[in-house]
Formats: sequence, C-alpha cells, structure tokens
Amino acid sequence: MIPGFELGTSFSLGSLLGVRHALEPDHLAAVSTLLTGERSSGKAAWLGACWGMGHTLTLMAAGAVLVVLRAEMPTFASDVFELCVVLLLVGFGLRAICQAARQGSAGPAHVHVHPGASAPRHVGSWTRARRPLLVGAVHGLAGSGALTAVVVATLPSTAARLTYLALFGIGSIVGMAVLSGLFGWPLARLGSRRVVARAILLAVGCISTALGLFWGYPLIGCVF
Repeated sequence: MIPGFELGTSFSLGSLLGVRHALEPDHLAAVSTLLTGERSSGKAAWLGACWGMGHTLTLMAAGAVLVVLRAEMPTFASDVFELCVVLLLVGFGLRAICQAARQGSAGPAHVHVHPGASAPRHVGSWTRARRPLLVGAVHGLAGSGALTAVVVATLPSTAARLTYLALFGIGSIVGMAVLSGLFGWPLARLGSRRVVARAILLAVGCISTALGLFWGYPLIGCVF
C-alpha cells in the first residue's frame, strides 16, 4: 500500500497528463478540422469539450472493463481502433480540402433568403456536438489499452486505478476545451477574411490527411 501523499500525487499527475494528452498531434489534427467553420471561441471551446467528453466516456468504459478483469486490450482490437482514428483523420482532412476547393478564391457562397421563403434553420447544440463526441470516442478506444496497462502496473487497487482514469479523462476535457477556445479566438477574427479562411481550411485539411496517412501506413499490414 503506498502512502496517501503518493496516491494523491499520482491522481494529480493523472489530471496533468490528461491535459497533456489533449496536445497530442492526432488529437489536435482531428479537432482542428472540426473547428475551421467556427466564428466564436466559445463555440470552439464547447466543441473541444465535447471531443473530451466522448474521449473520456469510451476511455472510462473500456478501461474499467480491463481494470476489473485485470486483462489487456487484444492487439488486433487496439490496431483496429487506431485504424479507425486514421480513417477519421484522413476523412476529415479530405473533407476540409474539398471544402476549400469548392469555396474558391472568392470564399464560401452566401445564402440569400427571398421574401416569402422560410429562413434557414439553425443547427442545434446537440447536432453540432455529435461529430466531436464521435471522434473523441474513437480516440478514447484507441488509447484505452495502453493507458490501462500503465495504470494497472502503477497503482495498487481497483478503486485507485478507476479514479486515475477518471481524472485523466477530466484533464483531457479541460485541456481540449481550453485549447479549442484559444484556437477559435484567431479563427473568429481571421475567418471573416475569405482568402485567409480558405487558406486555414486547406492547411488544416492537408495536415490532417498527411498525419493520418503517415500514422496509418504501418497499421494496414497489422490489420489486414
């Protein structure tokens, strides 16, 4: 049994590592493709928090099962989850590139509402949240095996391990929300300039696609 001070230190470290986890390149690339259409840092922070919540839910669910059963994530399952992350990175990246290409140098087309026509419906908060929740959930599944293995080897009890996973997840929610809000601040100001908005969309799409292809190439042989 380790002293309470060391246990508390481990939990604090779990929260900090969760924040650090949000800064990993694949997470940044995935969330960046989701934020390029935002014109508000508050909405961007909300989408980042949704990503973190999806990530935490699947991380806790899969991690809890592994911790309670004292099992390890099967290698094939881990590779499949990581390949799903790759497909999301490439898919969202190509989507951003296509959007930038369709906009052209003149920027996105404006929707005109004619007299007598119904106004466009606003997208609800839940509808906007579903995509980052899904992306975060897939990322959580991909990382649950490795994190759980470290937690099981480090902490002495099931309760301590589950608490660590929860704090790690909370840290990732906070980290991604803050990071997305900070990223949304310049987007809100630069996005009104059509050429700049298109350049950002194109750059984010290229980075996400390239990272997905680079990361996914070694996984193709493992899965297939």
